[in-house]
Amino acid sequence: MHPAFVAWWRAGRGGSCGPEGFSGGRHAWFGGDCGPGRGGRHRHGHGHGGGGDDLPGGSDFDGPGGFGVRRPLRFLAHRLELDDGQIAELATILDELKIERAQAAVDHRRTTSAFADAVLGEKIDETRLDQIRADRVKSAEGLQAAVVRAIGRIHALLSAEQRKKLAYLLRTGALAI
Repeated sequence: MHPAFVAWWRAGRGGSCGPEGFSGGRHAWFGGDCGPGRGGRHRHGHGHGGGGDDLPGGSDFDGPGGFGVRRPLRFLAHRLELDDGQIAELATILDELKIERAQAAVDHRRTTSAFADAVLGEKIDETRLDQIRADRVKSAEGLQAAVVRAIGRIHALLSAEQRKKLAYLLRTGALAI
């Protein structure tokens, strides 16, 4: 067998994770430990798992649909150096925002289906189309209001130095809302 494959396989089975000798109790490519501060991610390049935890385009970047990263709580707790109380409150805020986003997604699918039903008929019902459009706008406005509330609550939660770090993350695109 190829030596690189053997090293990869051993690392995944909880063996050595490279020359540092880190070992994990679980499969490393499914979140096993790979050294201190690694968060269960391989970031020193043996070809399995991957990407930086906090880089746009890395494995945690979520793009337009989410808060900006796949694991915003872990990302923000690390980057903003939050204490346990702040982490607990931020978890509540992000959970509520996640529920709002999920409801907006359901509303969007519902209005898309209603638009499709409206197109099926022989004649377009303009009042029905206006009602569907209004429903979609109302849902989007509700989500936007939830995001603004979440930002206000997060602002109140953070110290001045943490707010500076958060502003930097937003400006650089490392975090998107």
